[in-house]
Amino acid sequence: MGNRVFLFQTVDLSVAYGRRQVLREVNLVVSPGEFWFFLGPNGVGKTTCLKTLLGELRPRQGRILFHPELFRRHRLGFVPQRCDLNPTLPTTVREFVQLGLVGLQSGARERSDSLAFALKQAGLEGMADRDYWALSGGQRQKALVARALVRRPRVLLLDEPTKGLDLATEEGVMEALADLNQREGLTPVFVTHDLSLAARYASHVALFYDGCVHPGPASANLTPEELERTFGVPVAVTREESGRVTVSIERSKDIL
Repeated sequence: MGNRVFLFQTVDLSVAYGRRQVLREVNLVVSPGEFWFFLGPNGVGKTTCLKTLLGELRPRQGRILFHPELFRRHRLGFVPQRCDLNPTLPTTVREFVQLGLVGLQSGARERSDSLAFALKQAGLEGMADRDYWALSGGQRQKALVARALVRRPRVLLLDEPTKGLDLATEEGVMEALADLNQREGLTPVFVTHDLSLAARYASHVALFYDGCVHPGPASANLTPEELERTFGVPVAVTREESGRVTVSIERSKDIL
C-alpha cells in the first residue's frame, strides 16, 4: 500500500451475509482530499462495503484501520438512498438536518453555524423553517446531503444520492461536493451506476465484480478493458484534448 497517508484503509476485508460471501480480501486505501467512486452492477457489494465502513456490518475477516489523528468516527457522514424518517412526523428542514448532530457535544452557536453551513452547501439556504414533507423529491435529497454535512465530516459516504434526480438538481449536488472536496478537503466515497459522473468527478475508482474490488486512480480504472470486465459489456471511453473523459456503455439497461 506504499507510503500514502490514509484516512482509512481495509486490509484483506471479507464480508458475508450468513454463508453467502459478498466481498473477499478487499484492500482499499482512501487518503485525504480524494474523490472516490464505487462502480459495478447491482448486487456486487458496493452498499455492503459502505455498511461495513459505517460499522453496521461486521467483517467475516480482515480489518478496517482508521488514522488515529486524521480521522474520528464523528467526522464520518452518510447519505442514504432514501429518507428513513417517519412521514407522519411533522418536521421542518431545520429539525431534519439537525438530526445529523445527534450524539455530538456542541453549543447553540456552533449548532447554528453548522446548520447554516450545511444548508448553504446543499442549496437550501432560507428553507430552514419549511416543512420537510412539502419539499420536492430533489429538495428532500438535498436535505439528506445537508443532514450529513452538518457534522462537518472529513469523509462522506454516499449511496446513490443522485438516483432519480433531474439533471439540474444532480448538477447542483455534484458541484457542491466537488467544491467541498477542492476547498475544504472533504473526501467523498460515492456509490453510483452513472459512469459519466465518475468520469467527470472521480480522482479514484473502485470497481466491484464477482466479490472482488479493484481500486485505483480513475485514469487507470476508467478504461474500456477494466469497465468491460466489471460490467460485462463493451464500454467506450473518449478522452478529449481538454482532459474531459466521456464514458458510454452499451445495453446499460441490462446491468443497472
